[in-house]
Amino acid sequence: MKIQKRLASIAIVLAVLVIVLGAYTRLTDAGLACPDWPGCYGSLAVPQSVHMERAAQLYPDTPLEPHKARSEMVHRYFAGVLGGVIALLFMLSWRAGGRLRHLSGALLVLVVGQAALGMWTVTLALHPLVVTTHLLGGFAILTLLWLYRTELVRSPANAPVCHGEGLPWLGNAACGVLLLQIALGGWTSANYAAMACVELPLCQGSWQAQLNWEEAFHLPFGHASYEFGVLSKEARQTIHIAHRLGALATALLVGGFALALIRQGAPLRFLGGGLLALLLVQIALGLANVHLALPLANALAHNLVAAHLLVCCVLARGRLSRPRLSPSLSPEAIRSQT
Repeated sequence: MKIQKRLASIAIVLAVLVIVLGAYTRLTDAGLACPDWPGCYGSLAVPQSVHMERAAQLYPDTPLEPHKARSEMVHRYFAGVLGGVIALLFMLSWRAGGRLRHLSGALLVLVVGQAALGMWTVTLALHPLVVTTHLLGGFAILTLLWLYRTELVRSPANAPVCHGEGLPWLGNAACGVLLLQIALGGWTSANYAAMACVELPLCQGSWQAQLNWEEAFHLPFGHASYEFGVLSKEARQTIHIAHRLGALATALLVGGFALALIRQGAPLRFLGGGLLALLLVQIALGLANVHLALPLANALAHNLVAAHLLVCCVLARGRLSRPRLSPSLSPEAIRSQT
């Protein structure tokens, strides 16, 4: 188990780096810096300025930008190493069986899916659906790695805490709305709608008359490239407003879940406090994105904190269990007492 714990910890660090590098690649408009996959201009090495002539021969319509190509290839390198570590975890967990085998199997399937999405990101020229799904896949891998790591160190001290129906239900709702909000954030970024509204708390005057819900959430097809977005101004404003409304719902449900956890005993109070702190930081980062016109460091932090919010919410929900009936009382005996 010791080697699995170390590998799981390494995989978690790698997953965080891959998420940050992926966000950096997207935010610096380097997502199509390599026109092919898995290599870049026909090579698995990072192309340099000296390769300009060869790159122009291979892809005359896609000029080589070395600094952007470097970002894209470094992201792919780390993603490949992460995939290798997860494959090793799966092999080590196969004999263990049970939950470890299931979690490692799910991780392996996700990694294969992420590789396919990485390819489609290039071949479909940053289609918003592919980019958003790729983001969700990265967050799912990080969350499952934490669940795997937690399962390795499971003991009576961190076993699920028994509670009534209300708190687990609130946890389900909080994790669900948070996942939807992350998807909305990915859709906002993939459609270049982050700066569609540059005012707080409203959006450019008479924005209510400029919304287009139908266009905002349909799947655009038939474009040669989706870089820098293909939707109208009205559709992008709609996406941005939807993300703000989602942030409000997320703050209420996740904040309520965090406060409910804080009111519980010591095993849950720490998770509740961490969840509330991450939520407050995320709200501040979201407001700063608009007020400061999406600075790179702030946008990267917004992406990373969202990933850890999901991890914390899922881990907190995983610590809750429904109350069990006493084994000494049959259902008939319980009914006779009521």
